[in-house]
Amino acid sequence: MSIADYKGVWVFAEQRNGELQKVALELVGKGKELANKLGEEVTAVLLGSGVEDIAKELVTYGADKVIYVDNPNLKHYTTDAYANVINELVASKKPEILLVGATFIGRDLGPRVSARLATGLTADCTGLDIDEEGKNLLMTRPAFGGNLMATIACTDHRPQMSTVRPGVFEKLQKDESRTGKIEKVNIEVKEDDIRTKIQDVVKSAKNIADIGEAKVLVSGGRGLGSPEGFNMLKELADLLGGTISASRAAVDNGWIDKAYQVGQTGKTVRPNLYIACGISGAIQHLAGMQDSDFIIAINKDDSAAIMKVADLAIVGDYTKVIPEMIAQIKAMN
Repeated sequence: MSIADYKGVWVFAEQRNGELQKVALELVGKGKELANKLGEEVTAVLLGSGVEDIAKELVTYGADKVIYVDNPNLKHYTTDAYANVINELVASKKPEILLVGATFIGRDLGPRVSARLATGLTADCTGLDIDEEGKNLLMTRPAFGGNLMATIACTDHRPQMSTVRPGVFEKLQKDESRTGKIEKVNIEVKEDDIRTKIQDVVKSAKNIADIGEAKVLVSGGRGLGSPEGFNMLKELADLLGGTISASRAAVDNGWIDKAYQVGQTGKTVRPNLYIACGISGAIQHLAGMQDSDFIIAINKDDSAAIMKVADLAIVGDYTKVIPEMIAQIKAMN
C-alpha cells in the first residue's frame, strides 16, 4: 500500500426509503471542514434505488462531489450488498478518509468494510480533526464508559475510517446555488450474492419526539424519584414548545423510553434551552448536552457536577421549582 495514492474525504450518505438521514448531512459538513484542511474535496457516497434526486440534494448541503450507485438490489440495506459495493468503490478510487454515521446501519456496515479493506476503524467518535502535519485523521471517542476521551490515529493504513455519532456535528445550511460533480457508477449487484433476504419492512409507529431536533428540552434524572415526575416536566416542556428527555438513570429505571435518553449511550443534543431536573451530571450525560446554548440545572445538591456547567443553577426541590416556573409562564401568557 502506498499511502500517497489515497486522496480526499468520503462520507457514506445513508438514506432510508429515499430519505437522507440527518447524520449524512452532518458528516458532509464536517467532511468539508476536514477536506479544506487537507486541500482536498469531500465526496458523498450514495447507494440505493432511484436516488438521483438525493444526489443533487447532497450537493446543496456542501458535497463537492457525489458518487452514487443505483440498483434495485440496493433499495433496502443489506450487509453483503452495501459492503461489497463500497469495498469496490474504495479499492478503485482510493479515498484517504471514510466517515460513516454511527446508526444501526453504520455500526453494521463500518466494521465489515474496514475488515475487508484491512484498515482500522475508530467507532462512535465525537471529535474529528487533522493533525498538525496535515497527514492523519485524529479520531476522538469516549473510553472506559465515558470517563476519559481517547484520540486515535490510523497512521499506517488507508482509508482512515470512523463511525460518528449522530448529532455531534452541525450540517451546513442548504444552498441551492452550490454546484458539484455527480457521478453515477455502475456496479453489478447480484441477488445471489446477498445472503440475507428482506421479505417485508414493517414500521413500528411510536409517538416519540426526536430530541435531537428539539430547541427546548426539559430533562429528568434519578432525582425525580418516580416516573410520575415526568408528567410535571412534560407540562413545562409543552408550555415552552419543547419536549422531555432523560438521563440514563431514569431510562434504566424504566421510567421513560430509551429514545429520550441524552448522553454517551443515548443521543447528543444541542437545544437552545436545556433544563436538567434531578440530574447529577455524570460525565456520560454531560457529553451529550454540554453544547446546549443555555443550561438551567435544578438540584437539591449544590455541589452536583451539573451545577458547574449550568448557566443558571437553582438549588431546590424540583417539585416546588417546576410548578412555580409553570405558573410564571402561564401568567406571562
